[in-house]
Amino acid sequence: MSAIRPGSREAWVLAMRPRTLPVSMGPVLVGTAVAFSAGSLRLGPAIAAGIGALLLQIGSNFANDVFDFEKGADTETRIGPPRAAQMGLLSASALKRGMVAVFVLATLCGIYLAWVAGPVILAVGAISILAAIAYTGGPWPLGYHGLGDVAVFIFFGLVAVVGTAFVQTSAIHPLAVVAAVPVGALATAILVVNNLRDVDADRIVGKRTLAVRIGRRGARFEWAALVGVAYSTTFVAMVAMNETAWVLLPWLSVPRALSLWRVIRSTEEGSALNEALAGTAQLGFLFSLLFAIGIAA
Repeated sequence: MSAIRPGSREAWVLAMRPRTLPVSMGPVLVGTAVAFSAGSLRLGPAIAAGIGALLLQIGSNFANDVFDFEKGADTETRIGPPRAAQMGLLSASALKRGMVAVFVLATLCGIYLAWVAGPVILAVGAISILAAIAYTGGPWPLGYHGLGDVAVFIFFGLVAVVGTAFVQTSAIHPLAVVAAVPVGALATAILVVNNLRDVDADRIVGKRTLAVRIGRRGARFEWAALVGVAYSTTFVAMVAMNETAWVLLPWLSVPRALSLWRVIRSTEEGSALNEALAGTAQLGFLFSLLFAIGIAA
């Protein structure tokens, strides 16, 4: 990290957290597959939804970087990946300006989608931006009170998948709601690994994540339960939604899930969980890609 100059392009890329960005694309793929299955695929809204989701993820990462730093959650003892504010690569004011700029760009995507699918999209977008900020910012940050897991499931699952399908079909499809469950569950599993890794540091600074509240054993159980729900929901999609067996394609990724579980189950050192976090993000994207193919088949 010493090779990165403060304020440089590399510093901004670091703050974007590139390894987390596929998380925002999975829901768009699945929601678009639902639209395709319904015979209402619209390329323009699908692309705009993807760009908007990516911008919201980047803006959220900027917000988390700066607000965790200001609240003292990111210090020199941090064992996770480096953070731009904590390392002095970007000032808090610069990150806040960047956050605002990214959210403005996301709003432009939202305006286009509102023109296509109705003004309700603007309301959904505004709530999504507020949630991204409120996760670690504001007077009552969600992530500091054990509600981060719920917020991630809602916004990276339900809102993202159902919203992507809605802007293309102008309807809320039951399949989109069902398909949002595994996507949201795996997005939440990423956060679980993050909070499991940081449980000791978060406890010291008063960041009461769900992992801090339920302990390491509980967090490991939560990860396993979320992943189990994700794979089980594919059967619900096949039986209750009358989908073909192609929706079981995500089961091809089970070996990857099992290898991650072996690490998460047995690892005590927080730094060793960094790769498991990235691996869970990759699992979520792979699952979503296979699920989207299965739905569209």
